[in-house]
This record gives sequence, structure tokens and C-alpha cells, in this order.
Amino acid sequence: MPPRHYFRRSQSFEGQDDTPAVFRLWLLRLLVPLGGQREFIQPHGFNSDAIAIVIGLGHWIDTEIDLWPDTPDQQDRIGVRDEDGERLPGSYDPKRVRAELRRLHRDAEGAKQGLRLPRALRTNLDRLAALVGLSPLDVRVLEFTVMIHSDGLLLEASEWIGHLSTGKLVHSMAVVLDVPEDLLRDALATKSVLARTGLLTCMRNGADTLSSKLELLSEHFADHILSGEMDPVELLRDNVAPSPPPLLTLGDYTHIGASLEVLVPYLKHAHATRRRGVNVFVHGDPGTGKTQLARALGSDMGCEVFQVASEDADGDAVTADRRLRAFRAAQSILAERQVLIAFDEAADVFDDGDAVFGRKSTAQTRKAWVNRMLEENPVPTLWLSNDIACLDPAFVRRFDMVIELPIPPRQHRARILSEACGDLLDPHALARIAECEVLAPAVAARSAAVVRSIQNTLGIATARLAVERLIGNTLEAQGHPAILRNDPNRLPDIYDPSFLHADADLVAMADGLVRHRQGRLCLFGPSGSGKSAFARWVAQRMDVPLQVRRASDLMSKWVGGSEKNIARTFRQAEQDQALLLIDEVDGFLQDRRDARCGWEVTLVNEMLTQMESYCGVLMASTNLLAGLDPAALRRFDVKVRFDYLVAEQAWRMLTRQCTALGIAQPLPELRPHLDRLVQLTPGDFAAVVRQHRLRPIATAAGLITALAAECALKEGGRPVIGFV
Repeated sequence: MPPRHYFRRSQSFEGQDDTPAVFRLWLLRLLVPLGGQREFIQPHGFNSDAIAIVIGLGHWIDTEIDLWPDTPDQQDRIGVRDEDGERLPGSYDPKRVRAELRRLHRDAEGAKQGLRLPRALRTNLDRLAALVGLSPLDVRVLEFTVMIHSDGLLLEASEWIGHLSTGKLVHSMAVVLDVPEDLLRDALATKSVLARTGLLTCMRNGADTLSSKLELLSEHFADHILSGEMDPVELLRDNVAPSPPPLLTLGDYTHIGASLEVLVPYLKHAHATRRRGVNVFVHGDPGTGKTQLARALGSDMGCEVFQVASEDADGDAVTADRRLRAFRAAQSILAERQVLIAFDEAADVFDDGDAVFGRKSTAQTRKAWVNRMLEENPVPTLWLSNDIACLDPAFVRRFDMVIELPIPPRQHRARILSEACGDLLDPHALARIAECEVLAPAVAARSAAVVRSIQNTLGIATARLAVERLIGNTLEAQGHPAILRNDPNRLPDIYDPSFLHADADLVAMADGLVRHRQGRLCLFGPSGSGKSAFARWVAQRMDVPLQVRRASDLMSKWVGGSEKNIARTFRQAEQDQALLLIDEVDGFLQDRRDARCGWEVTLVNEMLTQMESYCGVLMASTNLLAGLDPAALRRFDVKVRFDYLVAEQAWRMLTRQCTALGIAQPLPELRPHLDRLVQLTPGDFAAVVRQHRLRPIATAAGLITALAAECALKEGGRPVIGFV
């Protein structure tokens, strides 16, 4: 390595009259007993003239040259050289320099002058020691580590002793600090106070430089602790920061009221009794309000909420290992304060391994420590994650509570949406968007905030469209269906259950569902016979939302995914107190005796299990009853057959539609033509009404012709030639 005759002046001691004795002693110990002199003393000069000056070898350097050069030209001129740039003979003798260096080291060891480190460092470390219980040796180790991470000269000298294993690191530190190796080994152990608090971690894998083997809490920890007297909490600010005020209250979480009835008093009791090992795992889809829940809990309890950051100040992801260290430090520093800690994105810790290549997650590699932490942490902690599948079951059982935070039910979505966007959307749009079952509060709030910031520029009409567009775009980006412009569950104004041909009294059945709020019905019959419309009508009578699920909504390409979707569907419907309609249920309840694959059996089993335990109203519709599993049929309270319209129903419905379309009432002589349509359903009438918008129908005869064309398209139907 060529000699370097320049350095960055140490800011740690800038403004002091002389270099602290302890700092000079550290340098001399790195150079002499630890062998750094082999790199420091080069054949033709010092590797660092600046270090030479600090330790007392400056007389070997031309003193007429600026000792603190600011320009490359000045830097190149340091040293005693002739006009050609060659060092003058006899001006520098490496052998004599080494002898003098050894003498300086002996003198420094004999002087044993007291510590004279920066006052801010001493003061801040004293406060930290009193707060987390650091021993005098812990403080000395931390002092040296802070200085080696902040001072260019000390860092450079430490690199000259080469790459160190953990054993050599302990030896080197013992020499520098002049303490027994066994005591220093204990101070750097994984169970030491320094390690347990996360303030200092000894990297034990491989060999590296001294500074790289000793990793502080954060990259800026040394700068913070040297910058001035401060509250120890300030030392956490890179990784753990106070949370902003909540945007929601606990009143917005009544859909998990049963969990909150236990969680809130439990957290209050934990604070009052200083209970240790209080950990709650909260999981739910992105945007369901997990972070806001933590903040709302803190507000309700009158305590601060600190969040463990998942990103640094530059927006880069913080490693799971560093997050755990920050968490350890927060637990120690905040132990005496009335606070909650929110560990967001907990999956970064519990699921950052690689199953393909057999790499374990950070939590698994530190399983013993994580288990001990979950049993002993003094500050109650909420662990937040989008998914609980990332947790090893061994970890799950160590949490006091596991709470799922689902998408709020329709009533809550409507209220939250109204609070966030009520000034931007009309009531009809609010009601329509609130029907979206995957709408998370955060999506609505963020979209409203964007539009509201430029509302004056957009105008009222454009702002309304923009809010809905932003919400819809976000939902589609998350893989959800777009917000429908029209309500698919809305019934026509002329809807009447008497127009349905069923083998049961539908009105009486609906009255029973309204009274009891529970029941399992299988609706079967040809397509268009009114099964789905009946479910919508019952939901309106019960004044509950209708949740419609089809095979395409529930089937998954992943093993076990369909079963999870089915379970989630039933759980969501029960939370929303909704009427659940599963259309095309024959796709899930096929006779298991005809199953060709194992997943077909598990699919039926999962559906049967959910049906058995469901406490609301379930309606399942199918065109094919024969292929259903016998066990499934037994689980339905009522099986209702829907059939083609009888002649009287068809005629009354024709007259009703003529009135609705502004067409003259049909003459009696048209009835035989209508009676011939034996496969006529309410769905055919709905299709013809939609045709009327594009191709107006002027007469009742034309309406019958259009109905006949719809019937002809059905299996076994007859083609229509002219007027029927």
C-alpha cells in the first residue's frame, strides 16, 4: 500500500487544546502490541502523517509544511524532500522510528492518564447506563466503539491490524481497553447487556475489520450520541420513532368488538402492573387499519405509540436483523415509560428466509432469543402483519392474543367512507362504493386526500369522478374487481315474488328468515327462473347486505387456496351480518363418490364444514341438483325448486311489462301465442327489457316475438319464424 500523507481531521476532538491521552493510548496500542505499525511505518514515510503527529512522531515530518493540508498540492508536499521529490537521506529511518514508537507506547502506558473523551459522549453514556443498566466495562466498550465509528484516525489505525475472527476481536479489544479477555468476552456475548439492549452487536460470522465486527444500533448512532446532550430516546430515532396521531378511533373498530373487549383492558392492566411479555399479533389485508388500530389504542390509553421502522431515512428497507436490534433497544430505553410499541411489517422478521434454498428466517435463526423476548419484553407490543401464515406455530403460541382485522363490514365502510369522502361524493355514489367488500379504509382516505388537495383546480364534478376513479384504480391494482357503475343487486321496480314459479310459499319463507335471521336454503331450477333475484329480495326484506360468490370468485390455482377462500367468504359474511348467496354451488358440492382428485374431496369437506357452522342466512343456487353430494343436501334446511313460468304468471308479467315500457296492453287473442312459450322465465323478460333500450319494441305482439326468440335459444327450444 503506498504511503498516505493526509487524513480527515477528527471532528470528535475539534476545538480541544490537545489530543486526549486515552485517544493517543488507543492508537499506540493498535500500532505496537497489536502490530498495526507494520502498515503504519513504510520504507519511505508514514502511512498517515496525521496519526504520526497525534502520537508524537511529527518531528519526522517537515514542520514547515501545513500539518492539516486542505488541497491535494499541499498533501503531496508533506515530508522532507529534495527538489526532485525524493526524501533527503537520513531524514527518515524506519528502524529508528519503530524504536521511538515503542518508547512512546511505554511512556503512555506508564502515564495512565485519565479519560478525556468528549463531554457529550460521557454525559449521554452516563444517562444511557443508568437507564438500561450498563456496567462500567459496558460503557468503556461502547465508548471505544462509538469513537472507532466516528473518528477517521482511529478507524484507519484499526484497519492496519487486519481482519479479525471473533476470538482475535476479543483479544484486540482486551489489549486496547486493558481489561481481561474473559471479562470482555462476557461483555460482547449474545446474552450480554449490550447485545440484549441492541446497542452493540458483535458480528460472529467470518473475519472482518475491527469496526465491521462491532455494529452499533444504527448507522448514525455514533453521530447522535456525540452531537450533544440528549434524551436517550433520541438515540432510537433512526429505527424507532413516535407514531403520529391516529386518524381513526376505537369506535371505527366495532367489527372486532369482541377482541377489543379483551385487548383494551388487558393492555391497561399490563401498564398498571408492569406486566412483562405482553405481545399481541394483529393480521389482516393491507389497508384494513392495523397501524391505525395501534395508534387508536395508544390514544385511548393515554400513552405514546412508537413504531419500529421498516425503512430508513432514504426509503431503503431495513434488514430484519437490524429491526430486531432496534426493537431490543426500544424495549430497554422505553421500559419505564407508558408506551406501546407497534412492530409493523412483522413478516420481515418471521418470513424473510428462503424455503427453496433452505435458508431460515431471521426469527428462526434467533429462535431462542425471540422466544425469550416474547416472554420478557417490558413494553407491550403489537406485531402487525398482512398474513399470519408467515409465523411458525411455535411462535404463534407465545403471543397472548392473535387478532384478525378484516375489511370493515358494509355499515362501517359506509360511515368511514362518508367521513373521508362525504364532501366529495353524492349519497348514491357513497352507497355504491360502500358495497365494495374489499374496500379498505386506507384506500378511501388516501384517495380523498389526493383529490381534496387539488379540489379547487378540478371543480366539484371532476373531483367526484376523480375520487371514485382513484379508489377503483387502487382496487384493480390489488387484484380486486373494479367498482361497478350500477348496483348488480338492485331489483327492478316491478319485482314481485308472485311472478316466481316455486314449489314453496316464498313470502312465508322470507318472513321466517326475517324473524329468525338464520337458515340454509338450496334454490335449484333452470337458469333465469329467479333464484338470485329472490335472494336479493330477501336481503332487502331483512335489511342486510347481500354477498354473492360464484365459482370464479372462490376457486384458486394454489393448493389449499380454494378452501381458504371458502372459509374467508363465510367469515366475512358473518362479520357483515350479510345474506350469503353462493351461485353455481354445484361446482363446490359435487358428489364425492365421483371425485377424481383429492382436492375435490377436500373442497366439498370445507364447504360442508362452513355450512354446518354458519350462523347467518345461506342460499345456494344451482341449475343441477342431481350431481350434488348427498351430505350437502342433508345440510340444507329447505330445498326450493324454481321452474318455468305457468301460463297465468307469464300473462300477468306481460301486462306488467307493457305498462312499464309504455306499450298498449296485450289483446286477449295474443294469449295463445304466449301460452306456447313453455320455457319462459323471469330472466327472459329482463333480457327483452334490456333489448328495448337498443331496439325499441312498439307492441305487445313484438314483445311476445322477442320472448319467443329468447326461448328458442334454450336447449330443446324451437326456432322462431315470424310471429308466433
